[in-house]
Amino acid sequence: MFQVDIIEKCRQNDRKAQLKLYNQYCDGMLIVAQRFVKNTMEAEDVVQESFIKAFTKLEQYKAEVTFGAWLKRIVINKSIDLLKSKKQRLVDIEDVQLKIVDEDNDWSVDNGITIDEVKTAIQKLSEKYKYVVMLYLIEGYDHQEISEILNISEVASRTQLSRGKGKLKELLNKKKNGTES
Repeated sequence: MFQVDIIEKCRQNDRKAQLKLYNQYCDGMLIVAQRFVKNTMEAEDVVQESFIKAFTKLEQYKAEVTFGAWLKRIVINKSIDLLKSKKQRLVDIEDVQLKIVDEDNDWSVDNGITIDEVKTAIQKLSEKYKYVVMLYLIEGYDHQEISEILNISEVASRTQLSRGKGKLKELLNKKKNGTES
């Protein structure tokens, strides 16, 4: 059964098609949610709520992007909503390869800095910087996508990323120089 056929059947409330689509994407979406939400059970709840929202809003899916990309955006938004509602810190990043690209290509840090130190430093960022840094570095979204997800302007996304990057480097430099408490 082709993806388009499954989605069309889901639009018609075909439970078997919904289950097939759920089974196809649930593991990947759980990984995405766990990058943001600390508790595994809460991440599972986020995924469940995301699928419910996706199935109830399926008429809004226009196939301009893949279904997986559309669903991933819902999962990220639900994760951020949960974090905002609980004022929780972002989870540890599981050894993820950070996407180190930017307009000024200046994401470099001292080679002695470990991934755990980067994880800890990201967690210390204020929420507005943390979300943009996570979406940009970890999830690989561009500024237009980040602005849509966080409901901010692209200029705000660029500004918050730039400031977040500066704060992140500052935290990592303090760690490297041994001045961090």
